[in-house]
Amino acid sequence: MVTTPGAQPWSAPGHGRRQAVGVAVVHGFTANPIGTRPLGQALAAAGFGVEVPCLPGHGTSAGDLATTRYDDWADAVERVLTHLADRHERVAVVGHSMGGTIALDLAARRADLVDALVTINPQVLDRPGALAALGPALSRIVPFLPRTALGLPVDDLARSEVQEHAYRVVSTRAATSLLAQLPRIRRGLYDIDQPILVVRSPQDHTVDPGNALAVMELVGSGDLRELVCERSFHVPQLDHDAPLLEATVVRFLDEVVGARGAGDPGDGDDRPASRRAQA
Repeated sequence: MVTTPGAQPWSAPGHGRRQAVGVAVVHGFTANPIGTRPLGQALAAAGFGVEVPCLPGHGTSAGDLATTRYDDWADAVERVLTHLADRHERVAVVGHSMGGTIALDLAARRADLVDALVTINPQVLDRPGALAALGPALSRIVPFLPRTALGLPVDDLARSEVQEHAYRVVSTRAATSLLAQLPRIRRGLYDIDQPILVVRSPQDHTVDPGNALAVMELVGSGDLRELVCERSFHVPQLDHDAPLLEATVVRFLDEVVGARGAGDPGDGDDRPASRRAQA
């Protein structure tokens, strides 16, 4: 049960010529749909079917987060993608921070569910610091740490009047479970051949901007695009670049997974085919 006000999951069925495309918009570690709903709502207003999930252990308390691990969050996103695939001809996933990491992971492992993806300041490189170095040993001794102790600033936005409402303290066991998956996820990046838009903020104080650059170097996709959010920090979808990001994602999805529904005029061989239909 989500208890953080405004952190509830959100969805829209889609309408018009973009209704054939379903999009999952996934938040990051310790965050919640407060940080992803505005982008999801912009995509829904454009006509896409949208799901904005709240991942297990999020939107409640850091104590609840401590009972969950990476597999719980990735499995939840996989269920959302399966739900979208049952209702739409094509499926895209948009992930912010850890949500972007999960998007990359599932694009590599479940290509049948992901036709295109957008990653916004994802984490794929090993993080420096004591938690990464000591891993499970430290997490058994110190179950919770302040965000700042883990290099996670509070509300990493250039707009000072906006808040992301992420947890102020972090479960070290939950965080360690994410860090442990990063080498495997990096190895899988070459397997990603879907169209991908990498969104990066050069002034990111939460995830080193080198992570997005590493994604661009390692993914195997022949359709790799980039958006640089110069005026935003870690959360550009809530920051100064939000209108640019929204417009760019809509244009990207139109170009790579198509904008016409099954009944629209001109629907034919030039429309990108579903990866599921090709399987």
